[in-house]
Amino acid sequence: MSLTIGELSERSGVSTSALRFYERQGLIESTRTEGNQRRYHGTTLRKVALVRAGSAAGIPLGRIRQALATLPANRPPTKRDWERLSRSWAKELDERVAALEAVRHRLTTCIGCGCLSLKTCGLLNPGDEAATLGGGAHYFTRVSPRGRHVA
Repeated sequence: MSLTIGELSERSGVSTSALRFYERQGLIESTRTEGNQRRYHGTTLRKVALVRAGSAAGIPLGRIRQALATLPANRPPTKRDWERLSRSWAKELDERVAALEAVRHRLTTCIGCGCLSLKTCGLLNPGDEAATLGGGAHYFTRVSPRGRHVA
């Protein structure tokens, strides 16, 4: 089965411009007719769904491209293929969730910016220990100079 870009767009819910972008990024591929029109294999529909799912989870397109390259070309990705790909992203997603939870907690306390203007800075950043880490809001994702994991 072959799909035009319009058919692929309609069935996937992805705009034609996004599909062309995905193709330029090496996420999907097409063949060309004699009239130079794109034609997509039917398996591309499922690959587009994988790209959208990975993107929605915050997986960078480069990692999605690497994952798609591991799929067999002769058949659509299966549930088992998706499980394998999603497992490979699980650690990265767990780290991102932990970082977001730390950010949520730190939004109401010291973020390790070195300003020492909050009353809690004396507790969370005594002596401006965050300054030893250089500029920036370090307590979102780093370990304090005392070895405390703060994010």
